[in-house]
Amino acid sequence: MKFSVSVIAEGDREIQLAEVVELADAVAPLNGIASGAGSMSYGAQIVIDATDSDSAVDAALIAFADAVRRAGLPEWPVTRAETISETDDMEHWDQ
Repeated sequence: MKFSVSVIAEGDREIQLAEVVELADAVAPLNGIASGAGSMSYGAQIVIDATDSDSAVDAALIAFADAVRRAGLPEWPVTRAETISETDDMEHWDQ
């Protein structure tokens, strides 16, 4: 099953637009988008194939850490990780 996983890391300085662009490039192969310009955090929403939400978060954290390294961002602690399955997302739009 596919999960959309949102991951946020927070740190001690403002993130620049160019850094978010680098992160966006790094998560693009994961059908991802990035955010954080002008804030004290950066994040991404990526698509992960997993059997359940917990497994999706575990896989997303590894993929996110790799993308952060490739983007050259500081390796800040992850403060939030949330998932929504493709099934839950479809049910939301059917209402």
